[in-house]
Amino acid sequence: MKHLSKLLVVALLVVGINSIQAQDENNPWQVQFGVNAVDVYPTGDVSSFGNEFFNVNDHWNILPSISYVAVSKSVGDGFSVGARGSLNKISKLGDVSVDDLSYYAIDGTIKYDFIKRNTVIDPFVEIGGGYTWVDEIGAGTANGGLGLNIWFSENIGLTLQSTYKHAFEDYGIKHFQHLAGISVKFGGTDTDGDGIYDKDDACPEVAGLEAFNGCPDADGDGIEDSKDACPNEAGSKEMNGCPDADGDGVADKDDACPNEAGLPALAGCPDADGDGVADKDDACPSEAGPAENKGCPWADKDGDGVLDKDDQCPDVAGTVANAGCPEVTAEVQKQLNDYARTILFDTGKSSIKAESTSVMVDIITILKEYPNAKFTVEGHTDSVGSEKLNQSLSESRALSVKEFLVDKGIEEFRLSAVGYGESKPIATNNTRAGRTQNRRVEINLVK
Repeated sequence: MKHLSKLLVVALLVVGINSIQAQDENNPWQVQFGVNAVDVYPTGDVSSFGNEFFNVNDHWNILPSISYVAVSKSVGDGFSVGARGSLNKISKLGDVSVDDLSYYAIDGTIKYDFIKRNTVIDPFVEIGGGYTWVDEIGAGTANGGLGLNIWFSENIGLTLQSTYKHAFEDYGIKHFQHLAGISVKFGGTDTDGDGIYDKDDACPEVAGLEAFNGCPDADGDGIEDSKDACPNEAGSKEMNGCPDADGDGVADKDDACPNEAGLPALAGCPDADGDGVADKDDACPSEAGPAENKGCPWADKDGDGVLDKDDQCPDVAGTVANAGCPEVTAEVQKQLNDYARTILFDTGKSSIKAESTSVMVDIITILKEYPNAKFTVEGHTDSVGSEKLNQSLSESRALSVKEFLVDKGIEEFRLSAVGYGESKPIATNNTRAGRTQNRRVEINLVK
């Protein structure tokens, strides 16, 4: 038993020294300890191998205590290398009984696992070499064996193995060594303590779930945080992990109206009248209207078929052709000049006589019916007097009429004044009646 203690110390030292090396495999280290049996008989008689190999009572030498310790480390691709120390007592040397010969062996191993992933049943093949002492006589051996790990958990299992040891020296004993022991795997690094080793952990610094390769799902919605647009609020996969309280297909974080089902095109807000303006921004949510009018229909106060926004005369019915304003017809133009020609002035002056006031009112009434129409006030004289004087008088009379109209509320931009003197007579200046007709004011539409 004193040799067993030495074996355990050696094994622990090997593990301690090597475990400080970089480890890039999950649980790369495996320690075994258990019972070994030494069987010499079959190696000398191949013909009887099948009958005698499992003859435990007659041929197997078993020390009823922990009699071997092994340690190995994975080097990748199913391979691992290691060392094993064992001891035994030989009382059956084939068919010959002997007096408890001591047995010690130190072996180096190269192991290959057939299944390169975690399984319950894990078969392997092993080759290597070592040195074996039987009652102080030592010999080098070449070893080859088969074994099976049966894992009870990720880290603990049962190992069963048979190894043939071929001695190089003639005095060496060729034999089988059978092993049965407990195996412990360790050495994997799990920085965040989530049960997933760093090698396989996509988020090794943050505790997570196995389903997400070690990455977290803080809100528990089944979408890992790195792919979750709302990692702190449980949502649906369709919403990329975000909630959609009103079920309108727009995630709450993007929904301007999260508690009212709406349209994606309107940032999740409803549009009751279907005019493309969200109800919250629609001044007329029950009447369809354009966005430029805050969702309200354009008005047509005067009912002329021209919307107020396009109607230059929104308070007066007009025609589409005249931008919603009434058109000055020939009849209206004639009536306007029939009134204008009756305007009376003081003789030789531009002052309007008081008796023309009613006529001026009639003219103003007509002009106000056509609020966008522009007119020219034209002054004319007869040929009595000098041409220069007549020109000046016509201009001043036209201007006097314009100023009167502006003073009474006609927009100045609609009126211009011009004098033609005696240049445009409408009758002969040779008769009194003709001269009376030529002394006139006309108000004509500017086209």
